[in-house]
Amino acid sequence: MRTAEISRNTLETQITVKVNLDGSGQAKLATGVAFLDHMLDQIARHGLIDLDIAARGDLHIDAHHTVEDIGISLGQAFAKAVGAKKGIRRYGHAYVPLDEALSRVVVDFSGRPGLEYHVDFTRARIGEFDVDLFREFFQGFVNHAQVTLHIDNLRGINAHHQAETVFKALGRALRMALELDARMADVVPSTKGTL
Repeated sequence: MRTAEISRNTLETQITVKVNLDGSGQAKLATGVAFLDHMLDQIARHGLIDLDIAARGDLHIDAHHTVEDIGISLGQAFAKAVGAKKGIRRYGHAYVPLDEALSRVVVDFSGRPGLEYHVDFTRARIGEFDVDLFREFFQGFVNHAQVTLHIDNLRGINAHHQAETVFKALGRALRMALELDARMADVVPSTKGTL
């Protein structure tokens, strides 16, 4: 089983993340940010990745530090769990619709952090959640998982639908990229021999 546990403790946040990349899509989420929990659940269910995330942060200020640090911690957990990357497919992509909304996510477990994020939300908040924080979450994840990630919301009117299609597509893309290919069992999918 490809699993990892990460703890991050700062003056702003205390976070524990457990991941099982070979899970069944189970999620135990207690971040203090309800809409983020809903989005993380999409990654778990559609990626067939078990997630256990507990966070306490300075939410009396706002959700920025908590959301960003969860992205960082989740990225660290993925990097640790995937290990040397032998046998993985490396690349994953998904298009996911939800009513009028459609998003595309493409991921490469390249060993190089890179984020292309193109989501023009139709409103600034979804309930109490500031949509600007999604970029912070993804940047933290990318930097610490050491992945290249392209996120494009191709259309959408309802901001909740836009966000949900992004996270569902991310789960699907991660599932594809992390799937083990028996033909590549002892091979790192790179002409360099390392990622």
